[in-house]
Amino acid sequence: MDARLEYIAVGGNRHPAAADYNPTSGVLAFGADRNVALWKPKSEIEDGVYALLNGHSAKINAVKFLVREPGRTLLLSGASDGQIRVWRESLEAAGHFVSDAVVQGHEGAVNCIACLQGSKTFVTGAADASVGVWRVEEHSGIRITQAQKICLSPKYFPLAVGVHSLGKEEDSTVLVVGGTKSFIQVFISQDRSCSRFSLKATLTGHEGWIRSVDIVQESASSHSDLLVASASQDKYIRIWRIHQGTDLPRLADTNDPVAGSISKSLSSKVHGFLVAGLDYSLTFEALLLGHEDWVYSARWDSRNGQPRLLSVSADSSLAIWEPEATSGVWVSVTRLGEISVQKGSTTATGSTGGFWTGLWMDDGASVTSLGRTGSWRVWRHDDDHDRWVQALGVSGHVKEVKGLAWSKDGSYLLSTSSDQTTRLHAPWNRGKKRSWQEFARPQIHGYDLNCVDSISNTQFISGADEKLLRVFDQPKATAKLLKSLSGASGAVGHDLPEVASIPVLGLSNKAMETEGTDSIDGEDDNNDSRLTEHMQTMTLSDSDRDQGPPLEDELARHTLWPEREKLYGHGYEISAVAASHDGSLVATACKASSLDHAVIRLYETESWREVQPTLKAHSLTVTCLCFSADDAHLLSVGRDRQWAVFARDGANKNVYSLCASDPKGHSRMVLGAAWAPSAAGLVFATAGRDKQAKLWAAEDGGFKCRASISAAAPVAAVDFHPEARNGCPLLALGTETGQITLAIFDGSLAVTKSIDLAAGLCPALAVIRVTWSPGRQKASSGYYADEDRARSLLAVASDDCSTRILSIADWTAT
Repeated sequence: MDARLEYIAVGGNRHPAAADYNPTSGVLAFGADRNVALWKPKSEIEDGVYALLNGHSAKINAVKFLVREPGRTLLLSGASDGQIRVWRESLEAAGHFVSDAVVQGHEGAVNCIACLQGSKTFVTGAADASVGVWRVEEHSGIRITQAQKICLSPKYFPLAVGVHSLGKEEDSTVLVVGGTKSFIQVFISQDRSCSRFSLKATLTGHEGWIRSVDIVQESASSHSDLLVASASQDKYIRIWRIHQGTDLPRLADTNDPVAGSISKSLSSKVHGFLVAGLDYSLTFEALLLGHEDWVYSARWDSRNGQPRLLSVSADSSLAIWEPEATSGVWVSVTRLGEISVQKGSTTATGSTGGFWTGLWMDDGASVTSLGRTGSWRVWRHDDDHDRWVQALGVSGHVKEVKGLAWSKDGSYLLSTSSDQTTRLHAPWNRGKKRSWQEFARPQIHGYDLNCVDSISNTQFISGADEKLLRVFDQPKATAKLLKSLSGASGAVGHDLPEVASIPVLGLSNKAMETEGTDSIDGEDDNNDSRLTEHMQTMTLSDSDRDQGPPLEDELARHTLWPEREKLYGHGYEISAVAASHDGSLVATACKASSLDHAVIRLYETESWREVQPTLKAHSLTVTCLCFSADDAHLLSVGRDRQWAVFARDGANKNVYSLCASDPKGHSRMVLGAAWAPSAAGLVFATAGRDKQAKLWAAEDGGFKCRASISAAAPVAAVDFHPEARNGCPLLALGTETGQITLAIFDGSLAVTKSIDLAAGLCPALAVIRVTWSPGRQKASSGYYADEDRARSLLAVASDDCSTRILSIADWTAT
């Protein structure tokens, strides 16, 4: 059985040091919860994240490439668990890394990493108020040794570190440290081993925490000055100059009238120190004004001969700074990102939430930044028109993924998460190239979302940490995108709404028509005309960029689905929802600690009225609901360790009644359930925290346990493949340690084959949901041939914030 990774969607960690780009290989590595995600922004097939490196036990705060020499690159990562990991590039697969060394480097969270490129040395800063200097030793394997530990005084937490050699001919090294104080400390080491750093200067002027520092050589000359950039929460960026010699460099003139009001922050103090018998001076060079909020990141680029600085800020802007050729004054030559007066409460109403880190790519021809939603934006410079054009990035959830649902025809996948968003993923087909992308963000909510299911190809229902459920309709804009870019079948209905918007401080998506600026219910929204114009631009082929999936700006604001209905009745947060295969009913449940609330409510989808009576069987929270393939039975499982089966009434198809249950189906709570395809008979599976997955078959008017699969950890999710070949079903199960297992049964429901998928295909944390696509897809992502066999798709949701799709080749029971 051949299993491959088809798609990974995961958001980046919101930390300025949690990403780095390797210009040699074109790989961008970023922290994604406790994984390191690998992405090639220049990939021809634009397939997004292609691997997740798992090893840390807490969220990753710092990622850095260490280029030892051409062709030899290491990847370093530091996390809140205090660990530092070294990843070595795999010899078998280019662009892939394997963990080669790990050390418990600090007693607190590792916040930042800086590398002395071309050497064996790197530096870390952590929440134990210390800076560690480390060397990478290679003998039979890679080993990390500590060269020095610097305990910072006065005590503060380092948030940013930078390290650079003082000159090509000297063995001396400069270390710059900034953090939860308004000053910057400069350390110098005069030996090649970097084992004796001593404090030489303390730079003052900033009025807030230091979030980023970076060092660059001003020119290619071996005796060139060094420029140090520091970014702070005081909204300013400062540039400092390290000069070798007794003559002092000229301070660049500043003609900005604003500078007069902050003259007290401008310092002309000269910090002098002696290194290897040579005189050095450290002086203030320039103050960069322009950002309106905290500046999180400042990165140098000098690959074109002249230093340029890239800064990103919580004001949702990205700026590129260069010195003027005549005056030497640093000015902002480019400003990208969100420049908007209106900023609402959510990303759907204008609040981008700021940018957290920025990186140069492609020798300065591209830049990328990470936003609050965990999505990466990319801009590439168009030399022909001398402008920056936004390109496709990657996106994903930034908190636990709680629910998955395929559309009825399998053309797209819905995922919902505790990050309060529901996202739509679909394949992007263009010629022989194919890759999965996020096509829409139908729901941006104010509550954590817990569950989702498709009612039809154009409608879904979701439940959150609120007492009601919400039903959404697909707008025409999304339908057109899916049809043109994904090849989704079906005509775009005239009865579908055009687009949707969400009012500021609101929770309900409102349908809108493109003919005017009024919403359907007549309420005026000053954002409507702009939204309509943007949606029309997004779906037309003559837009500014090549037609493709929506960019992050469009996803966040202009791909919402209008809300059709709200379903009331439950008294606590929604825990489970399921729609019948014919789309006529939805079954729902909420969190409960008593019989009165542990009921299952049915709603018919024609008039959205509740079907009475409610279904009673459980005494605690119902964790999973599912209808059988013919909708004749409804299965429920719960925290009270039991399962229950309800049968449809012969006279009224909307009425169900309890026909079987087992109060002791598992010895611990039951977390998942699934019906087998009709060809296997009336069979269902349950997943329990007792480390068992059990198969139950109809027998003597009830259901008997016919098979049991033991796992090494609690089983959290199960689902049957929609086909039972020769009456032999295939079951996928996921555990709370992230392991995914495929089990094949024979006609008598005995296990004939059980396969544990490779660790690289499985999540790092608990599997929350597994679900097979109802359709079969042609080939996998990338370039594919017409003769490739159809593959089955398995979607996996996990606590590690990832949504992944696995493609499984043809399987048999033998």
